[in-house]
Amino acid sequence: MKTKTDEELIELIVQKHRPALEELYDRYIKLVYSFSMKMTKGDTEKTKEIVQQVFLRLWTTNRTYSQSKGAFPNWLITITRNISIDLIRKEQKHKGTIQLEFHQWRQMQDQQSEGIFQQVSKNILKQQIHEAKCHLSESQQRLINLLYWEGYSLSEIAELEKKPIGTIKSRLHQTLKKLRNYMSEGTGGARHGK
Repeated sequence: MKTKTDEELIELIVQKHRPALEELYDRYIKLVYSFSMKMTKGDTEKTKEIVQQVFLRLWTTNRTYSQSKGAFPNWLITITRNISIDLIRKEQKHKGTIQLEFHQWRQMQDQQSEGIFQQVSKNILKQQIHEAKCHLSESQQRLINLLYWEGYSLSEIAELEKKPIGTIKSRLHQTLKKLRNYMSEGTGGARHGK
């Protein structure tokens, strides 16, 4: 196995050749582990989970790697990054750190087969959101529009804005906080800072 190229190993893995997976694991475990460790900011349990998912994906995929797509380590790191982002998103969703979720905004758009009362409530909420959005800066409005109305992911927005994803997450947090404050004010709730 040691004489095989990465591309040849992936072709064997697609055919469920276990020694090929073991060889690839030996070659890249340190790279995948260290990258995952950075993504999880040193959380060893999350890192282990990501590493396991990366090699499980390699084992279960039917996609092959081609050198024409770039260097194999870059391809592998892209898979690792995507799995890491998915895991982090799931955790944030369960922790409720972002309270205005994408599906909630989408539901407001879908007014088909809803009762009149629900439609009126949604329209009022949409109006409140629209009014609160007017208090946001142009870049904050753009972020909200890209994420919730146009369906871009945070990593896609980071690429569009040419900023680190951490910066985009921080902006989103501040934007949602500001939006909630204005909405709270509009519905008679307390306003906490700007």
